[in-house]
Amino acid sequence: MDVPKNCICLWFSKDAEAAAQFYADTFPNSSVDSIFHAPSNYPGGKQGDLLVVHFTVLGTHCMGLNGGPVFPQSEAFSFRVTTDSQEETDRYWNAIVDNGGQEGTRGWCKDKWGLSWQIMPRVLTVALAAGGEETRRVFEAMMDMNKIDIAAIEAARRG
Repeated sequence: MDVPKNCICLWFSKDAEAAAQFYADTFPNSSVDSIFHAPSNYPGGKQGDLLVVHFTVLGTHCMGLNGGPVFPQSEAFSFRVTTDSQEETDRYWNAIVDNGGQEGTRGWCKDKWGLSWQIMPRVLTVALAAGGEETRRVFEAMMDMNKIDIAAIEAARRG
């Protein structure tokens, strides 16, 4: 097994494998890389329980730990996914929300495991970095959105 120098560890109550498989099925350059089961009984579990899943999301190495309900996911951590079209934005947003997730605001949504995602079109990031009046218009347009609407962002950029 190739062990990356750094990886993100995500705590799941019990569904790390299902989450990893969903991410692998949804995003390019993503995969379930390895699965580890408990070699013996342990506090809170038994031999054979799935403990750890190593997976990759959009090229980022992650580890899902089935640690129980002690530490739920929060918005303090999120994956930020840059998209290049409305079709790509819609595809990722809808995959997450339609699979038991929930819509948030301003490009944020949560998957059914409680993990937060920022589905951000590149055009929004570029416009927010432009400065001046263009940034103000784009920012104000974004404030009224859930899923980002690229046509509305481009219209706000033009004024």
